[in-house]
Amino acid sequence: MLFLRLLAALILMAPPGAEAEAPRCTVFTAVRTYEECTNLPTQQASLAWTYHAQNATVDVVFSGTVISPTGWVAWGINPGSPEMTGTRALVAFTDPATGSAAVLPFVLDSSAKLQLAPLTSRPLDIPLLASSAVFRRTAVEIHATLRLAPNRTTLHHVWNRGSQMEGHSPSIHPLTPADLSSRATVDIAASILTAGPPHRRANLQRAHAVLSALSWGFLLPVGVVVARYLRQYESAGPSWYYAHAAVQLVGFVMGTAGFAVGLHLGRSSSRSAVYGLHGKLGAAAFSTAALQTLALLFRPKTTHRFRRYWKSYHHLVGYTCVVLALVNVFQGFELMGLGRSYAKLGYCLVLSTLLGVCVTLEVNAWFLSQRRTHEGEKTTRTERGIVESSSEG
Repeated sequence: MLFLRLLAALILMAPPGAEAEAPRCTVFTAVRTYEECTNLPTQQASLAWTYHAQNATVDVVFSGTVISPTGWVAWGINPGSPEMTGTRALVAFTDPATGSAAVLPFVLDSSAKLQLAPLTSRPLDIPLLASSAVFRRTAVEIHATLRLAPNRTTLHHVWNRGSQMEGHSPSIHPLTPADLSSRATVDIAASILTAGPPHRRANLQRAHAVLSALSWGFLLPVGVVVARYLRQYESAGPSWYYAHAAVQLVGFVMGTAGFAVGLHLGRSSSRSAVYGLHGKLGAAAFSTAALQTLALLFRPKTTHRFRRYWKSYHHLVGYTCVVLALVNVFQGFELMGLGRSYAKLGYCLVLSTLLGVCVTLEVNAWFLSQRRTHEGEKTTRTERGIVESSSEG
């Protein structure tokens, strides 16, 4: 249970942020008009974007301000998590040689935080299709067009600003709490920013994630393990069946709640088609689980001639449900932008532990089967010897 509590806590965690003090964001810029926008929690910054679902690209503009005429403003995305290390950044500044706006790409590895050497511009290893910058006095706009991974609409992004460019290398940014917390996660398909105060939709997404991971991704596999291995022990009697049914019933109830929340999120999203695969897998897992639950009402007695057909059906549908559920849980991690997060790592550790338990119990079941076979053969030989002795007598 400690693993489960840790997993739920990791999913519920949100990146730190401060209250937004920026003016209302706008979708109108000097370059183009965007569809969505949101205020960012620090530096009076905002983000606007237009998502093109047909080709999985997004046009974004980051709006911020410089703190000195020779300063710089940067915005970038981090494929793994909302933090500076690992960010692929675009740094905008005024080129002193030409007096025009310039944008340079930087990859911020661990040495950037330690300031071991001046930052050197280098090409980004992400599909950046276009980038530009616009300066209007102290206001700065960084425009970019990105191609996203399939079924991935969550962006971890980081922004900051500094007072000086040293040649073509940005100097260190201020170290105030607001500057150190200039990061957030945005779902560009659902128009949700995860930063600062909690949002109702973001809370629903977390509830959906926790309920689904604990039910479809943990309790249902545990129920299968209980049924497969506890029944091997004759001393358990019928208790294995009641334990199996109880675990599956709790998992199904929790999974139904998570599925209902997912349906609500899908219907309320203006671009719910993005979650097509995740939604279809969820519907398939829920349908097979419902069939399993209904099958209990038609469970034949052990002596009935249709019992073996019912068992085959029960096993096939049950294993199908578990496989669909596990695949969809990992799909959910990717959609939430948690593909390389501690939450996913914790979940993988839970599944690895469960797999280790299964291997141990499988080996034990094999030994039990071999021992019973040996004892059965021994009993048969003994009975045969008694019969033969009686015949000779």
